[in-house]
Amino acid sequence: MILKSKDSKKREFKGVDFEVLASGYQSMVTKMNYKIGDKVPPHAHPNEQSGYVISGEYIIQYGEFTEKLLPGDSYCIPENAPHSWEVIIGGEVIDVFTPPRKDYL
Repeated sequence: MILKSKDSKKREFKGVDFEVLASGYQSMVTKMNYKIGDKVPPHAHPNEQSGYVISGEYIIQYGEFTEKLLPGDSYCIPENAPHSWEVIIGGEVIDVFTPPRKDYL
């Protein structure tokens, strides 16, 4: 699958704007567009989630981990693991979900 930037699907989840980029049978790539004040409360989903911070500053919490994330940092959240996200400085994050999140399509 090839997806041109102009064809990305703009969405919103829990007040956060994001774009669905490539999505196949086994994985999905999204670009989260965070702004100051965005906060994703604790939640869990059956998808493993891996991400890469392009810009901004965030606090991620899951399990015993509470970490500040900066540009260049990455993470992986296991499936069904409760986690939350707080935006300190707005920016962009690439997230990959396996399998794709049906609630994002």
